[in-house]
Amino acid sequence: MAAKLKKGDKVVVLAGKDKGKTGEITSVDPKAGKAVVDGVNIAIRHQKQSQTSQGGRTPKAMPIDLSNLAIADANGKPSRVGFRVEDGKKVRFAKTTGDVI
Repeated sequence: MAAKLKKGDKVVVLAGKDKGKTGEITSVDPKAGKAVVDGVNIAIRHQKQSQTSQGGRTPKAMPIDLSNLAIADANGKPSRVGFRVEDGKKVRFAKTTGDVI
């Protein structure tokens, strides 16, 4: 089955501590069913100092479950993803507005 959410999509968080936040997907792991979104699900990681980089506490975006994400339509509202055939190609579209994603 085709992927409903892909790298580069604008998404809205539906559940969890970051509910309502929006961001762009930076990576997707379809096998685990998770995605990393900019500015969402931030955790503090402790970095040991090395010759090239300074150590300390660095914020890092952690993976979030795909079921907690929805594509953002043209208005920025959460929408479900549908598929249709246009000019012999399968395209994704936002079900709320009908716009091709």
